[in-house]
Amino acid sequence: MERHGVARRRGLTVAGQVMVLQLLAALAVIALAAGFGYVDARGDVERSAGERALAIARSVADSPEIVRVIGTADPSARLQPYAERVRQDTETDFVVIMTPAGIRYTHPNPDNIGERFIGTIEPARQGRSHVEQYAGTLGPSMRAVVPVTDDGTVVALVSVGITIARLDAAVLRTLPALGLAIGLALVIGVIGAAAIGRRLRRQTRGLGPAELSRMYGYYDAVLHSIREGLVLLDGRGRVQLVNDEAIRLFGLPPDPTGRSIETLGLPETLTRSLRGDDPVRDEVQLVADRLLVLNRRPTTIDGRALGFVVTVRDHTELQAIATELDAVRGMADSLRAQSHEAANRLHTVVSLIEMGRADEAVEFATAELELVQRLTDRVVAAVDDPVVAALLLGKTEQASERGVELVINSADVVGDHRFQSRDLITMIGNLIDNAVDAAAGRVDGLRQVAVEIALQDDSLRIVVGDSGPGLSAAARLHAFDRGWSSKSGGSHGRGIGLALVVQTVRRLGGRLDVQRSDLGGAEFVIMVDPAAGRR
Repeated sequence: MERHGVARRRGLTVAGQVMVLQLLAALAVIALAAGFGYVDARGDVERSAGERALAIARSVADSPEIVRVIGTADPSARLQPYAERVRQDTETDFVVIMTPAGIRYTHPNPDNIGERFIGTIEPARQGRSHVEQYAGTLGPSMRAVVPVTDDGTVVALVSVGITIARLDAAVLRTLPALGLAIGLALVIGVIGAAAIGRRLRRQTRGLGPAELSRMYGYYDAVLHSIREGLVLLDGRGRVQLVNDEAIRLFGLPPDPTGRSIETLGLPETLTRSLRGDDPVRDEVQLVADRLLVLNRRPTTIDGRALGFVVTVRDHTELQAIATELDAVRGMADSLRAQSHEAANRLHTVVSLIEMGRADEAVEFATAELELVQRLTDRVVAAVDDPVVAALLLGKTEQASERGVELVINSADVVGDHRFQSRDLITMIGNLIDNAVDAAAGRVDGLRQVAVEIALQDDSLRIVVGDSGPGLSAAARLHAFDRGWSSKSGGSHGRGIGLALVVQTVRRLGGRLDVQRSDLGGAEFVIMVDPAAGRR
């Protein structure tokens, strides 16, 4: 009941209003066409009547009988029957034969014989035929006046006329056909307006103008205020709709509507994902210095395919925080594992003391402490940043648990590097994780990862190499292209980690290269100017 109440309050829908306007427009057009048709038909009838009257008048004027009779004592006696016979045979309203001065010899009404002709006769007196509409004794008529000549001299005049009343009767006889055409046009107009109204009603969902205007306002406000990028593509990959956030995230021109996605200068992998046929779910893409999560699915309405809806979210900061959290979690796991190891060693020392072997207990405990202290001293001596040092210690423990030896080298003590610890954790941590994965994948042989952090020519140099299977020459060319794809395979193409490294290096104005490591696997080299990474 409430829906019906709303429908009554909002009045006619857009479809209803369009239908009414179309009907009114059709009626107006049909009325104008009918008026013009009637005027045109009336004009045609008058022109035809004038031409017919002129032809009859000329035929009568060319008759030799008229010239012979003109010179007799009573021309009317012989001309009147002749003129009436012609009038009846030609179905005209009058055939008047007159003197050059306009005095009638004949007339349908005998009482008017001898009277002056009412109309224009001057052109005929000068030897020229003419046609005019004039109101005479029989009313308005279309009449022709033609001279009768004898050896070039005008000896009489002939006028043949058809009254307007007869012409109106002729026009009225055409009205049924004209009315039928008008009725057919009206029926076609009504059917067309109803069809268009029904289609428009389906497309507008039966909404009224105020509702559509309000919905558009809401739609525009929501579209440009949401923090998620939205792009609508048609079946041919052309942008149909894009909001402000998508323009910002993708780095699009201000108004890309109507342009093909291939012409917008997006990365090749992103363009392939946007133009593909299969749906995309939570795909990671690196665009400029942003790490984006992409979703793409087809959209339909009433079973008809419209194109694709693309949504994109910026996960750059979130993923960086997640990477730091992973590093902290890794260090926590390492500490937990070390606590278990420390408990085992403590039990061993206690057991040795209980067995009366105190010297062996002291020797065992001292050896373990020296081993841990040497590792800590080597890392702290190489890297003076406590956060990076803790990261390296944690990664060393993680690598050790997976059977991989993490070797840390440093040409110089890395102290006041003026880089944010978060950026160093992102670059070093992700590269070490990838390298450990690669080295741990070896079934036999050396399982080692080498890390070097050095200041060289006022630039920070980070090198991470492994003893894994390495990358082929072709894979090295496309390693970074594939690095941000969650579907990439291989030890080093894990997707988000490498994407974050690339994003961080680019943001800091550095360079990331991949080459073959001395250990046999892949080696990633980062060169960054410390001046670009100041806080």
